[in-house]
Amino acid sequence: METKTIRWGIIGAGKIATKFAKDLSTVPNSKLYAIASRNLEKAKIFGQEFNADVAYGNYEELSLDPNVDAVYIATPHSFHKEHTLLCLNQGIAVLCEKPFAMDLQEVEEMIQLSKEKNTLLMEAMWTIFLPHFRYVLDLIEQKHYGDLVKLEADFGFKPEYDETSRLLDKSVGGGSLLDIGIYPIFAALSSLGKPDSIEARAEFFATGADAECNMIFNYSNAIAILKSTLKEETKTEAIFHCEEGIIKINTKFHQPSTVSLIDSNGNEELKTFDYKTIGYSYETEHFNQLIRKGKIESDVMTFEKSKELISTLDMVRKRIGLDYK
Repeated sequence: METKTIRWGIIGAGKIATKFAKDLSTVPNSKLYAIASRNLEKAKIFGQEFNADVAYGNYEELSLDPNVDAVYIATPHSFHKEHTLLCLNQGIAVLCEKPFAMDLQEVEEMIQLSKEKNTLLMEAMWTIFLPHFRYVLDLIEQKHYGDLVKLEADFGFKPEYDETSRLLDKSVGGGSLLDIGIYPIFAALSSLGKPDSIEARAEFFATGADAECNMIFNYSNAIAILKSTLKEETKTEAIFHCEEGIIKINTKFHQPSTVSLIDSNGNEELKTFDYKTIGYSYETEHFNQLIRKGKIESDVMTFEKSKELISTLDMVRKRIGLDYK
């Protein structure tokens, strides 16, 4: 039987949407069918670049197009719930960029509607689908070097300081925590699970958005030392210290990268992975298969994982006194 071609729509035409569209073009039996932006001209330019069939100047029109099988939501964090509900109400499968929404309550609303409408919904936490990341999680689960006792993970870069930018706009979820802190936190949850307790401190921009967040996750037999910052460029590594060796995901651990295996004698082996795309293709292929199988929830990035992730982000926000309202 011929594999069904999944016709995708994208809501939002910014940087992340561009990366997703580039990788979508490499995924078999997929096509970018529609793009929507609040600016019709911007949508048309985006559509021409990526050969979309139609371009819309608002999101509602795209949600009402019966030819759309799946939608990738690439708008600012604070709009994720609204745009997810918009599409789910029309029975369109939704892949929503991380963070899923602003807090646990919003995420639970989205999941509830997905179940009511019997329509697929998944958080686009692309890292969990990347081969190098799955390889590392398998090594940890198999206790390749014994038990994991410490994780060090960071993510930092220094953007141009612009108080009008989305990245520094607290009202849309700007700041280091939701944008990039989510990745070190996800590494901790994926490898060590939910912490027993959380310590956190932050520095803030004049806009009220967090400029830097330093976190310690405490476990009964382990610790995770995590950092996100918009004040400096960091190595952006994830280093898993085990009883008998170290597993290190090298620079830009959250995206296609390499893995160093260092045994207790200091011998190092570098593992490379044959990446040919930016990395968004892996989650897209998984999502397409879920649609074809008639699923409403991923067995990899489950609803439970998304709830655990957002509730952990909520706890960190509480510790540092950050309120997006």
